[in-house]
Amino acid sequence: MIEDVYEDAAGVLPHAVSVVIPAYNEGAHVAQQVRDVEQVLRQTGWTWEIIVVDDGSRDNTAEEASGTGARVLRRRPNRGYGAALKLGIHRAKHDWILITDADGTYPVSAIPVLLAAADRNAMVVGARTGQTVQVPLLRRPAKAFLRWLASYLSERPIPDINSGLRLMRRDLIARYEHLLPNGFSFTTTITLAANCNGHPVEYIAIDYHARKGESKIRPRHAYDFALLTFRTIVYFNPLKVFIPIGAGLALVGLGKLAYDIWKDNLSETVVLCFLGALIVWAVGLLADQNARIGLKR
Repeated sequence: MIEDVYEDAAGVLPHAVSVVIPAYNEGAHVAQQVRDVEQVLRQTGWTWEIIVVDDGSRDNTAEEASGTGARVLRRRPNRGYGAALKLGIHRAKHDWILITDADGTYPVSAIPVLLAAADRNAMVVGARTGQTVQVPLLRRPAKAFLRWLASYLSERPIPDINSGLRLMRRDLIARYEHLLPNGFSFTTTITLAANCNGHPVEYIAIDYHARKGESKIRPRHAYDFALLTFRTIVYFNPLKVFIPIGAGLALVGLGKLAYDIWKDNLSETVVLCFLGALIVWAVGLLADQNARIGLKR
């Protein structure tokens, strides 16, 4: 007999979900997105509410969303994707939070699948690894690099680091809220935080449609995501960063030492490389100790 054993998700929550949809200048699409989400939620048996956060739009986003009967929160000026999510989450009624975009890129048909996996997880992510994934060619190398980097540093496979379709426990978000930025890196940060600290996370393969309207992502965001990945890993698992850097310095020192022995002339570079490696490793150990203490609080 086969018995499936799932990781502890800190108890089963009631089947009630708050759907938070951040929107910025999405007046042409937000109403249809809300209606589509509402239609699939009716088939799940869950209690639900839909919250649209109009993040300083200059068009009729709030009016269009309000016409669907959704709860609309409007703020001015624009504060960013993460700030909009945090506002919606703070005002949400339920302990399960589902986020999705207002532009129609994420398939609403995947929402019941995510909800079905809720009880055994702290977070369920719609990973954009389905049969139809409309990602611009110019973004694919950067996304692939970030996925590899995040998986390596967190020591867990992460097929999609910043998907905007995911189901999360409110207490998971609350635990790491002080780390969650106001920009697009909200999803990247919560992904890394959950994976680095062993929370049960499940990835569900989904399709990803071509965006309706203009994308808010810019090329500079790739650098921001990479920097955030390093920063978050240093916070949770610093040895994954400091040990390789120190090892690199030590290898350079060994190579220079071999060359100096051959030339019969020991240089200061060798001493500096070995000293640098020791300092980096020492800082890494101190950072790791602080991280372990912080996680126990």
